[in-house]
Amino acid sequence: MKHRFLFAALAAAFGAARLPAASTLVSTEWLAGHLDDSSIVVLHVGAQADYDAGHIPGARLLTLASISVNGEDDLRVELPPVEQLRLAFAGAGVTDQSRIVLCAGTDSVPAATRVFFTLDYAGLGDRTALLDGGLPLWRSEGRPLSTETPAVKPGALTLRPRPELAVYAGWLRGRLGDGGTVILDTRAPEYYTGASAGMMPRAGHIPGARNIPFTATFDEQRRFHSLDELRRLLAVAGAQEGKTLVSYCHIGMQATVVYFAARLLGRDVRLYDGSFQDWSRRAELPVETSAVPAN
Repeated sequence: MKHRFLFAALAAAFGAARLPAASTLVSTEWLAGHLDDSSIVVLHVGAQADYDAGHIPGARLLTLASISVNGEDDLRVELPPVEQLRLAFAGAGVTDQSRIVLCAGTDSVPAATRVFFTLDYAGLGDRTALLDGGLPLWRSEGRPLSTETPAVKPGALTLRPRPELAVYAGWLRGRLGDGGTVILDTRAPEYYTGASAGMMPRAGHIPGARNIPFTATFDEQRRFHSLDELRRLLAVAGAQEGKTLVSYCHIGMQATVVYFAARLLGRDVRLYDGSFQDWSRRAELPVETSAVPAN
């Protein structure tokens, strides 16, 4: 049985105004039954245009631009100062009493999981869940949509940052070959092997990294696979229990999908925020190529 059905059952058992116990993923069925819960804040992750075209009733718009910056050397989609995060989430109506549900406003799962990672970094991960399948699944099921923008009254919001969840080039270089750390390259195989450099300065991957394309974690409806299947994906990549996982991609977006999957399993996982856009431009850092993906 898919874990999303278990989560719906847990929701009924634990009552309204609470996310399913120990869950960071909720079903469309669960959310539809809790839209009137005043403590739940649904954040539509997307752009103004797709929000205006129709969103879950009561959902508030959150754009990636509001919770990220272009960092040093023009690195894209980097974590901003913590105060910027507090203002952005408080401005969307998140308070110290809120339970947050993130909804991908388009087919972009990485956009929603990037927000999840950012909330986790800000210390709100234990109060945040992702809507499995996002708005496309919600819409396909004929569930209600709204074009109204709800009035939002910002309240008190306290962040308790977890800076250890974001790692950087120096930290990662010091752990190359460390048997306790597993590096997961979440890009498509052609970028991992070095067959294509894309827009990166160099082609290939961080030495020792294993390849788990982010798209391997969910199905054609962009619903995450069962916990058993996610566990198998990590095991095949050598990411056994007890090891620290570090995910990366091109710019730190796609890698948050695998980060989220690892969090579903309760794993110790970090994100290389600069990702390969940062690593590949540093000439002093090694890069490997390979004939076939290692997974």
